[in-house]
Parts: sequence; structure tokens; C-alpha cells
Amino acid sequence: MDDDQSLLELMKTRIIRSYRWQEDILIPLSKELEINSDDFEQILINKLDMSSLEALHPRFESARPRCIKERLHADLRLCWLCDVMDIISNDQAETIKSNITKEILDGKEYDEALEDGKKELLQLLME
Repeated sequence: MDDDQSLLELMKTRIIRSYRWQEDILIPLSKELEINSDDFEQILINKLDMSSLEALHPRFESARPRCIKERLHADLRLCWLCDVMDIISNDQAETIKSNITKEILDGKEYDEALEDGKKELLQLLME
């Protein structure tokens, strides 16, 4: 049984240590969680089975735009302007978030794109 467990852990480790996994998931999330990447790697090995590990990278990539939009919603204070004060429509907020998300996915730094979003938001408020 120990040999099976060791083999399974080795297979999981090979997946996690691939370049794309390291660059796209392991390093960014370990920084975000403020833990050592080796510790985060061990957490993933312990918590995820093989099929979850193999499917995680594409799911991670497909969730990225949604996560960026949620962050932008908070950082642009759309929870106040759209959800509470109702001075910006949901459609207008979604348009701004989509435009800025595209900039980020195309390689623009988040903070720089956020400034673009603030300008677009201010222009909309001034109309």
C-alpha cells in the first residue's frame, strides 16, 4: 500500500511541478496566501486527487476572467455605485469590468488597468 501511495504522490508531484502549473497556479497562489510554494504544493497533493489535479489548470484559466471582474467590482467601488446607490446600471458596470478585464488578460498590469477603469467610470458618472 505504501508503494501505491508513493507512486500516486510522485505522479501528482510531476503534474504540479510542470512549468505551466508553477507559473500559472502554484507560484501566484502561494504568494497570495503568503506561504512557501513547497507547502502549497503539499497542500494540493494532499487535498486533490489525480483527476482534480489534471483538470485544475483549465478550470483555473477559465475562472480567471470571473475572478478579475469580481476584484474590479470591489476596487472600482461598484458595490456602492451600482448595487447601493444605483447611479450606474448593472450593464454599465459589466461593460467597464469587461473592458478592463480584457486589458489585464492582454497583459496590462492590474493597477494600470484599474486606473483606466477609474477614468472610464468617472467619465460615465459625469455624463
